[in-house]
Amino acid sequence: MRGLVIRNTGSSYLVRTDDGRDQECRIKGTFRIKGIKSTNPVAVGDYVDFAPAREGEPAYITSIEERRNYIVRRSSNLSKQSHILASNLDQCLLVVTISHPVTSTVFIDRFLASAWAYRVPVILVFNKSDLLTGEDRITADELITLYRSIGYGCVECDSLHGVGVDDVRRLLKDKVSLIAGNSGVGKSTLVNSILPELNQRTGEISEKHDTGMHTTTFSEMFALPDGGWIIDTPGIKGFGTFDMEHEEISHYFPEIFKYSAQCRYGNCMHTTEPDCAVKLAVESGKIHLSRYTSYLSMLDDETEDKYRKEN
Repeated sequence: MRGLVIRNTGSSYLVRTDDGRDQECRIKGTFRIKGIKSTNPVAVGDYVDFAPAREGEPAYITSIEERRNYIVRRSSNLSKQSHILASNLDQCLLVVTISHPVTSTVFIDRFLASAWAYRVPVILVFNKSDLLTGEDRITADELITLYRSIGYGCVECDSLHGVGVDDVRRLLKDKVSLIAGNSGVGKSTLVNSILPELNQRTGEISEKHDTGMHTTTFSEMFALPDGGWIIDTPGIKGFGTFDMEHEEISHYFPEIFKYSAQCRYGNCMHTTEPDCAVKLAVESGKIHLSRYTSYLSMLDDETEDKYRKEN
């Protein structure tokens, strides 16, 4: 039988069949070694085939249909393996906050580059707009201007009080959308605002570390009443890139890729080479320094455990 994986708890999967029934499924241990270097060989958003359950036994997933795209990061526990957040996406909404907690530009850029590599469009949702005053307001405006100039969509909202949620809801209509971001940025609150009947659990921000505490413990897909799906995921602390060649990384930064065509050397890495058009563009302000810093950070990802330190 065929169906769509709508929940992944790590030990079992909820599959919605083509005729609308939900079936709990598992995978056999041998499934994990069929050339899949992932901590979760089956992801939410996958279309799968499964063998119907026999009496006294669970149903087992037997195969996965080819994915048209996915969002992947390096596993936080197993650095040589990947973790797929979700697959077969129309878009991703990356929820970020300027404060309480701070979402670093390195995290944002790593996520954007990885999504670009796997052909997933991203819209940045600047949440907790009610907290933006003074320098925080200036920072938000600067970041929105920066990312829009690169070509990314940006929206602001205050999901706790419902401000701007209708703008987000319009973006979701008739699309399969992943909701992602650091812990504490308000993903579950945003999901609650869009689908109040779910009543997703939300958590307080840690005053000591100014970071969020995990409230969503597994990935799950929810149908929207007006068409489309949203996928809620656990909060992400760091975003280690996976399976990227150093020579490719600049391709996933549109503005860096644009200027790289003017470099003296065709294989320029934009670090120490002479006559580098990218470094010149950074010095002249045509490429934002934060984006170049993120690019250099990704080049350094082969350093053991380095990626775990990115917040």
